[in-house]
Amino acid sequence: MPELLMGLSLGLGAGVTPGALLTLVITASLRGGFRAGMRLACVPLLSDLPVVLLSVTAVGAMPAAAVRVLSVVGGLYVVYLGVSTAREARTAEPPRPGADAPTSAADVLRGVVVNVLNPHPWLFWIVVGSPLFVAAWGRAPASALAFLAGFYVVLVGSKLVLAWAVGAGRHRLTPRGYRLLLGGSGLLLAGVGAVLTLRGLLPS
Repeated sequence: MPELLMGLSLGLGAGVTPGALLTLVITASLRGGFRAGMRLACVPLLSDLPVVLLSVTAVGAMPAAAVRVLSVVGGLYVVYLGVSTAREARTAEPPRPGADAPTSAADVLRGVVVNVLNPHPWLFWIVVGSPLFVAAWGRAPASALAFLAGFYVVLVGSKLVLAWAVGAGRHRLTPRGYRLLLGGSGLLLAGVGAVLTLRGLLPS
């Protein structure tokens, strides 16, 4: 099922790419161990519902030609993200904690607010996720749901793995290991973006 593979690949890239939420996950894990990081890793399951619903509704109302243009734009955007991530991986360092120590419920709420106000999830779902979901839903709803499930399983799962690596032992997540993980996800993202671009350009 190609939609499932797309969801898994995009979820990995989104899960390990540096950003506000990943920094909160690492910070919580460094300060409070795996359980604290785990709560932050699950924030997308709480915060992304309005983002997904609004984006899918908007894209679903567009004509087919506009969705195809959006698919090409989204594919090129993913290629850009992949190349940028792979380049940054050469000198990237694992995120370090900031000045604020996290507190369980307050930290989860903070993560939800950060994620909802972050433009990146909105941009991803408008130009990448929603065109894929809408096109798959038109062919077979099960494929669209597989894409959604694969994306969030790996998105949250990759953050959980990072939280465990940091929380279990401060030296488990070495700079080299982090760079390899980040570089691999960047190359994967670039490949997925190329496939998405071709799918938007080629007739169905």
